[in-house]
Amino acid sequence: MLESLPYRAFFSFEFPVRYLGQPLPVDGEVGKWSARYLAPPLIELEEREPLADVYWAWNEDGFRAAFDVPDRTARPRCDPKQWWKGDGLRLCIDTRDARDVRRATRFCHFFYLLPLGGGPDQRQPVVGLHRMSRASQPPPPVDLSRARIAAQVERTRYSLEVWLPATCLHGWDPAEHPRIGLFYKVKDLQRGAQHLTVDDELGWNVDPSTWATGVLVR
Repeated sequence: MLESLPYRAFFSFEFPVRYLGQPLPVDGEVGKWSARYLAPPLIELEEREPLADVYWAWNEDGFRAAFDVPDRTARPRCDPKQWWKGDGLRLCIDTRDARDVRRATRFCHFFYLLPLGGGPDQRQPVVGLHRMSRASQPPPPVDLSRARIAAQVERTRYSLEVWLPATCLHGWDPAEHPRIGLFYKVKDLQRGAQHLTVDDELGWNVDPSTWATGVLVR
């Protein structure tokens, strides 16, 4: 049983999330991101190659992330009505980093991000908010129209950027709470999945204690 668990399940991870004072355009182009903003590819601890590069940063106004998903042979398949079935990304943020709490609180946010599927032509990216299973209390309703998302989609790769303002992150207060819970999942119908820490079997979508800790640093 223990042999089947990912190595990452046995550790608690903590890493810096860098400050981004100069706003970058949200255009889906990841080439402008410096390597200092890369999230650690923890999947390499299991001698597996990452499926994607993930970048993130913060400032007083909110949180920003970018995903670069290469080495594909077809455009992603996405359906906003069944977003969990197709290609896409999950980004989870706990603005209080309650690592000893095994049920989501009102400070835990679960966003899903799709590179395609939105707009009249279904070619626009999508950002949505999903209630975590067995949450003790969901975050207050937010206006996701305030978030900004952009994607660049090619046959062999796609990249996506999202900006989540403080109004979409209940409890966002970097000065008083510089430690946050973080998790991402890249779901790729062709190549599998990449999780920051634990995989689906260990219930990251239920238990925020399985996430990593991001320390907001300048």
